[in-house]
Amino acid sequence: MEYVYMIFKGFVDPVFIIILLLLIAFFICLIGGKKKSGVLVLFLSIVLLYGASIFPVANYLCYYLEKDYIKSQSDAAQNIDVLVVLGSGAQDINSLNNTFPSEVTSVRLLSAIDFYNKKGAKYIVCSGKGSGKITEAEVMSQLAQKLGVPKEKIRIEATSMNTWASAVEINKMFANKNISIGLVTSAFHLKRAEKEFKKYFNNVVPFPANYYYASSPENIFVKYAPQTSSLSKTSLALKELAGQIWYSVKSVTQ
Repeated sequence: MEYVYMIFKGFVDPVFIIILLLLIAFFICLIGGKKKSGVLVLFLSIVLLYGASIFPVANYLCYYLEKDYIKSQSDAAQNIDVLVVLGSGAQDINSLNNTFPSEVTSVRLLSAIDFYNKKGAKYIVCSGKGSGKITEAEVMSQLAQKLGVPKEKIRIEATSMNTWASAVEINKMFANKNISIGLVTSAFHLKRAEKEFKKYFNNVVPFPANYYYASSPENIFVKYAPQTSSLSKTSLALKELAGQIWYSVKSVTQ
């Protein structure tokens, strides 16, 4: 089922959809000889590419995912027993014989360490397997120790490949379901992650580590000119929406 899920997420990527439409337009013109239909599909591809690549569209999608978490973090936040950091990629660099956390993974971990330094917690749990030679969890653990977190305060969950599995595995770590879990991940991902962890723990506190939503730029050209950065955000948002749909279907069918 997880393999099907990965394929499903790939299908909603705007680049995949646009290339598919271009291929359809090509074969309509070449094989079918229907130039008008081919031009129509080609025009649709251009409109889709433009829409997916401009700031207002990408920003709205990010806002839709993050709106519940766009609020000031209070310094008087309740005490947290366990901080759970969800990984988001790590990559091998063979020439350096090392595995490094992705930028998003690093930001999530730094946010967790910042809260830990301010308020403390019994444990920081680094969660995620990833596809590198060293797991995401182990890479985060190594970085956390370099940044001053004592080794005995770090627990590693290095088997999960997705949000659902992370919640399942961390549920096995703690018998007390009333402990307060500080869930650290990107704001766009928090709604789905929070829902999964609340299946097992009674007190889950969301901590957004980073945002993709941003205030609108004043420069009209920057706002409406197609940008690869906006296309990347649109793709990210659509995949997260696909993930939410998949997890909802999964919950109903279980």
